[in-house]
Amino acid sequence: TRVFGLALSHADWVLDPAELANKFNSKTKAIILNTPHNPIGKVFTREELQVIADLCIKHDTLCISDEVYEWLVYKGKKHIKIATLPGMWERTITIGSAGKTYSVTGWKLGWSIGPENLIKHLQVVHQNTLYTCSTPLQEALAQAFWIDYKRMDDPDCYFYSLSRELESKRDRMAQLLQESGLKPVIPDGGYFMIVDVSTLNVDLSDVDEKQPYDYKFVKWMITSKKLAAIPLSAFCGPETKRQFEKYIRFCFIKGLCLSSSQHNLVAWRFKKPNCTHKD
Repeated sequence: TRVFGLALSHADWVLDPAELANKFNSKTKAIILNTPHNPIGKVFTREELQVIADLCIKHDTLCISDEVYEWLVYKGKKHIKIATLPGMWERTITIGSAGKTYSVTGWKLGWSIGPENLIKHLQVVHQNTLYTCSTPLQEALAQAFWIDYKRMDDPDCYFYSLSRELESKRDRMAQLLQESGLKPVIPDGGYFMIVDVSTLNVDLSDVDEKQPYDYKFVKWMITSKKLAAIPLSAFCGPETKRQFEKYIRFCFIKGLCLSSSQHNLVAWRFKKPNCTHKD
């Protein structure tokens, strides 16, 4: 009989108000917020957002809020825009993405929302950063939004159906990973899932590379298991890299990729837990 531990969820990752407050001072010009969070999949609660808002107001700090996964929030959770909290509209730039909302990442279209006194500076930066924009794609995006905006009261509106479709894929991915002896962190937003691989005890000590464990692990996994993932420490700064060396990130948005990976994960299930990179 194989016994698997309970999967972690994004709720196990919480904001430490005291630690965050210690990062703020009179020189703090801006904070970057990401909710729903990539790669963890955490959806910040209203209480957590209020902590951030209070600090921004106290220290007169701008908030750059990356909310590109705002429509990819799963059952029981709600995305809250920090700009809607009292005192935050005038100090917040909210970022959205057509690529994430409509699964057209190749279009490279997004937007920023904020007060005129902030957006006007962003327009100057944008004008001097990009050579051109694809006007037909921008028009198509506007029409797509307008069509479903008028259907917001309809349960079958695209914005609602998208998260329902992805939720079943998320649950399928989590089950496959758990049955393979891995420990997934169940996301409440986005289409990425981070996984704790420490229970596998894959010995990579003889790999002659000066890289974090997760970098070596994903290379081993591609070669040995025909599965691709991203090393989580790639998202971390020097202070936190070591904390995430035993985590990797999978993407579960494509049903075809899930089906292809299922065979490899099922085969992995019957492997011994202790193995080396030569397996």
